[in-house]
Amino acid sequence: MVWGNQQVNLFNLIKKEQEYWLVDQLKVSHIPNIDYLVEFDQLLTEWKEQKVAYLSLLMDEENEDWLLKRRFKKVSSIVEYTKVLEGPYKNISNFQVDTLSSSQVTDSDFALLYDACRSGSANKNKLFTISQVMESLEHELGANWRDQCFIFSQQGLNYGISIPHIEEGTTDEGRMFYFGVVPEQRKKGYGTLFHAISIELLKTIGAKIYVGSTDTVNAPMRRIFEANGCILRDIKGIYRIDNN
Repeated sequence: MVWGNQQVNLFNLIKKEQEYWLVDQLKVSHIPNIDYLVEFDQLLTEWKEQKVAYLSLLMDEENEDWLLKRRFKKVSSIVEYTKVLEGPYKNISNFQVDTLSSSQVTDSDFALLYDACRSGSANKNKLFTISQVMESLEHELGANWRDQCFIFSQQGLNYGISIPHIEEGTTDEGRMFYFGVVPEQRKKGYGTLFHAISIELLKTIGAKIYVGSTDTVNAPMRRIFEANGCILRDIKGIYRIDNN
């Protein structure tokens, strides 16, 4: 939409052919809520006309009744945390940190490692199988996606992974496509450490601010955010609609 002669993006949108649309409300303080509803209604009409299988939406919960009347179902609620990134990259650990492209790990082994890291998650919004996740890495991060997949290891053992990247449509907003620890290494402080390393890695690709999110009920991840100096910014609902 155009606001005061400036083009303002109200939603971030990721499309995967006829399979799905992932939509995230980009909240701007001076934009009234009705403008979001008008623009999203247009987006929803386009989604229906293109007969895409489903749409997953992150949006302010004040619009929940409006969404439920339009056949959306609520999946869960998430919290968003943020941190300003300052200074150069700092090496804060003696863990070996390799990219998938520079390691001896194959794509299939990385998929198994990723799947192990996400097992037992407190997050409720489990959209994809691991094969769909691996396919979406190239779709969302580009042909060099392996350069953005990091593996944390020590003495030949893989402890966890992280996938830091710059959010699509921005030049300096750092996000993590995923980050996690293998089940046998949890509750030892590695989650906080690997998250801190990942924040440092974001600096190397030009991020000036970090934004991370998790389910409101995921207390361990919320503690990690807070331990690494991240500040609670927002709470949103996750909603889904199927085109049938």
